[in-house]
Amino acid sequence: MKPMLLTEAIEPPTGEEWLYEAKYDGFRCIIQWSEEEPILISRNGNVLNQLFPEIIAYCKDLYKKIKAYLPLTFDGELVFLMNNYKSEFSIVQQRGRMQNKEVIAAHAKSFPCHYVVFDLLQFKGESQTNRYLKTRKQQLTTLFTKLKMPTTINCEDNRRLQAIDVFEDTSAIWHLITTYNGEGLIAKKKTSKWQEDVRTNQWMKIKNWRMVTVIVTKYDKGNGYFQGCVYRQGELTEVVVFRHGMKNDELNTLIAFFKANGIKQNETWELEPSICVDIACIDFDGKKLREPRFHAFRLEMDPQECNWQQMHRQLMPIPESVQVTHPNKPVWPEIGITKDSYLHYLQFISPLILPFLRQRPVTLIRFPHGVPGESFYQKSSPDNLPKFVATEKVSEHHGILCNNLETLLWLGNQLALEIHIPFQTIDTDKPTEIVFDLDPPNVDAFSLAISAASHLKEIFDYFKLQSFVKTSGGKGLQVYIPLPYNTFSYEQVRQFTEFVCRFLCEQKPGLYTIERLKKNRNDRLYLDYVQHAEGKTIISPFSTRGNPMGLVATPLYWDEVNEQLRPELFTIPTVIERIKRVGNPFRNFEAIGEEQDFHAVLQHLTNQRQS
Repeated sequence: MKPMLLTEAIEPPTGEEWLYEAKYDGFRCIIQWSEEEPILISRNGNVLNQLFPEIIAYCKDLYKKIKAYLPLTFDGELVFLMNNYKSEFSIVQQRGRMQNKEVIAAHAKSFPCHYVVFDLLQFKGESQTNRYLKTRKQQLTTLFTKLKMPTTINCEDNRRLQAIDVFEDTSAIWHLITTYNGEGLIAKKKTSKWQEDVRTNQWMKIKNWRMVTVIVTKYDKGNGYFQGCVYRQGELTEVVVFRHGMKNDELNTLIAFFKANGIKQNETWELEPSICVDIACIDFDGKKLREPRFHAFRLEMDPQECNWQQMHRQLMPIPESVQVTHPNKPVWPEIGITKDSYLHYLQFISPLILPFLRQRPVTLIRFPHGVPGESFYQKSSPDNLPKFVATEKVSEHHGILCNNLETLLWLGNQLALEIHIPFQTIDTDKPTEIVFDLDPPNVDAFSLAISAASHLKEIFDYFKLQSFVKTSGGKGLQVYIPLPYNTFSYEQVRQFTEFVCRFLCEQKPGLYTIERLKKNRNDRLYLDYVQHAEGKTIISPFSTRGNPMGLVATPLYWDEVNEQLRPELFTIPTVIERIKRVGNPFRNFEAIGEEQDFHAVLQHLTNQRQS
């Protein structure tokens, strides 16, 4: 079975007869499901089961619940979700090239994919393809609701099959797609029927084109393609070859310019950096711009302005709803980070940091003149907030809730360089996690934090509690135990934290102390269980810090906590590259918290006190 195909359009069609969906960039895939293990079939007819073990494992877990509805056939897309509206094609593409079973399994653990379902083609063995799209959508929603499967896309949800969101308002979905840098949207007629291997004008795709400015450096007469480059660390780096999109007069003008000013080598003309053009594309795969087409000459541009940083900014533009002032202002001058670079970091990190900020009144440390420089704390929300910023009354003031990308970028524009969060959301008076802040007496004693984190993990493993670790962005480490939501009070949690800290101090009195007075600590690491309380805050995972090196409070894998670990390894640029390489160590934080048996731990401590 080959999928139904779309027709490209410049503008989305409008009218009550149309539905709209986000377009996700991945592998188009049909799921045929009649036995315990479904079959994932690519648009070219290849079976993809071995490449996406996380999808197969989820389906097998679901089998007992879904068995009554089989055989089923779904139409959808295999994706790696960067956020709820954007998928990263290069991750899926990388998976598609893998052959080793162990390598695939490791990649699936660090970069787990989802299957976005947008159509139901067979239900209980009966074909649905001759029914209207709106009927198939209703049936899909009913099925997913009965099975308690997601009926909306959520990149944070571990359930690997999710039904796509459907919109009837083009402006609403287009705003979300452009804000979150999605690939585009798809318009489908409500009355469309599913036709195998047919390119139809009842399904239309509209791309969210990004414009990237490049320097034209070569012309290959043999194939008619031009080479486009940008400067990266002072060297010209090829990022595109293009020829499509040019009108005849534009093509002839560019060829004539090469012949008049370039140097010919066989069939190739080479040109010194002198002329820039805008290239329309949908993304960058790490090596080349994807689906490039010529857009316009940029004769006024200085080629030196076409650099790696600008290219990535053009690929990820700031949402129009967020006003940015002084983007070139130095913020961390020691490492060359401007305000614009900081905002780019926040955009990149937003899907990872927002789950920790959402519904929590933030405490900000703002550096209006950059680092180093004067700073001040901010807890209260100012007047005249943008409409996308939510607030909540906390004690005697209204606190800012950073619930979306736009708010995060708005805070970044105000040079809020540190974001501290409470241990609970506004929806509960109970902590959502336990945090042990391991703060050595100085940066040269960082090894104390490493040993303390390792000793803590041994205790948590004994109690069968899953834990997470991150750098503080300063000279220490912070160890987390996620908890089931709205379940345990601060008083209950303190029984455990006090026990752990006192136990460690008894076992290693030369290394650790619970002495609150610094003068009495004698260069030992202070274990503070008092700070884990209502109203207290801690630096958010993935937040930057206001130190000269622009260090980040960076989540780690436990096997990274060793003698090679150093706080200075985790700067803004290195954290971006790190996440691309190793993924997010805190990916399953909330889901694991819901599974923690903390009741058993408290019962164990109670029994121990009574014995």
